[in-house]
Amino acid sequence: MADSFNGPEPLPHKTLRAGMTNPAGPAPATAPPPQPNFVFVLGEGVRADELSSAGNKIISTPNLDRIVREGMSFRNSFVINALCLPGRATVLTGLYSHSNGCPDNKRRAIPEEIPMFADTLREAGYEVALFGKSHIRALSQRYWDSYLGIEAALTDYFHPVMIESEKGQAEPARPFQGYVDDLVTDRALAWLTQERSKPFCLFLWFMAPHDPFFRPRRLLDLYNGVEIPKPATFDDDLKGYPGKPRAFTKGWTKIGTTVPVRGAPRSLEELVKGHYAGVVDNDDNVGRVFEALTRMGKLDDTVIVLNSDHGFFLGEWGFYNKMYMHEPSIRVPLALRYPRRIRPGVVSDKMTLNLDVTPTLLELAGLKVPEWMQGRSLAPFMQGGEPSSWRKDWLYEYYDNTFAPRNRGVRTERHKLIHYWEAPEEFELYDLQEDPGELHNLYGEAGSKELSKDLFQRMQELRHETGEI
Repeated sequence: MADSFNGPEPLPHKTLRAGMTNPAGPAPATAPPPQPNFVFVLGEGVRADELSSAGNKIISTPNLDRIVREGMSFRNSFVINALCLPGRATVLTGLYSHSNGCPDNKRRAIPEEIPMFADTLREAGYEVALFGKSHIRALSQRYWDSYLGIEAALTDYFHPVMIESEKGQAEPARPFQGYVDDLVTDRALAWLTQERSKPFCLFLWFMAPHDPFFRPRRLLDLYNGVEIPKPATFDDDLKGYPGKPRAFTKGWTKIGTTVPVRGAPRSLEELVKGHYAGVVDNDDNVGRVFEALTRMGKLDDTVIVLNSDHGFFLGEWGFYNKMYMHEPSIRVPLALRYPRRIRPGVVSDKMTLNLDVTPTLLELAGLKVPEWMQGRSLAPFMQGGEPSSWRKDWLYEYYDNTFAPRNRGVRTERHKLIHYWEAPEEFELYDLQEDPGELHNLYGEAGSKELSKDLFQRMQELRHETGEI
């Protein structure tokens, strides 16, 4: 057991160990036949506000915006662990990091006994393929009809080292030539447009805009001369991080840092423009997928999902990267386009999690959602309605102390309590209604004691409910 995980064994918790089976058998279909196809687009650190449809005035993302405009979007969508490998494992399993064996970035693999969404679809008659960054060790050893994956945290953008697998037979990792996300999209489109008699599920998981923010040649001069506005908290380090605990200030991933971190941006403009360019490349490649599905006559028979493995700091408090429980790090885009079931232009403000993606897609496929999954299907929202009850709060967890201290917390619709549990124990408390920028840490102030106590108690209850303790 790696010492980076300070908590329970990173295997299914006790309610999952006994009797967990792969729920591959189709339940009575809830959607009209034929079963939908799936294209699951996963961004690498794409923020919720990095779409022009979200009001961003600099970036242009017409193809990603199309998923939002012609489908359903969730304006308050979050990740339960803001880190690459855990985020990807969660959307494949529908489980918390402490339950799926992937709590951190320490080259984890999803245990064989835990069924993945892709396994369930394949056993229900789908062809499944993944192209791009998986990050999860040995993912190529699971059965894929086709797979071209990056199982490391990072690879060379122009000479990517990837593992190829066809019909469950994986080859050794080897270098390829070309800009990584354009290359994997080429391969994804070649697979997508093959003749087939079965429904398909394509996972298109991008590498960009992961640091060091390399761009394809066609985008090298994008944003030349564009002014990047400075976040209100950009200079807080010069002021001693007012109101923030020691743990918050310990993060290594700061712009222009004197610590030699690989790929660290030297300026705010370098960071933001490089990040935006990576998202634009994502958008270009999603446009190619739209074109292919249209030519195939499959566009409206395909559920297109947009999500991200985590958010990203773009200069807030002088940071880049993620890991902390603050809003830029945990907020992600979530949108689904599928005209057969989803009324276009529907928007929800309910709090949704990356845990919810897998049960949603299973339901859309007409398959039974297993009781052990820890997310909830979003299907009830898709015609503009709402479930009779929905979550009012949720648990965040972060176990990897490589670049930031371990932390967990609870977020409600209005408040957030962050707990840095390693000695010396520290806290942050925010009223997000009055202070959406998380500028004023209320913890320890007069009048906040009862709120802090109640939130801490609720956090402990959620840890019990999700099987962490």
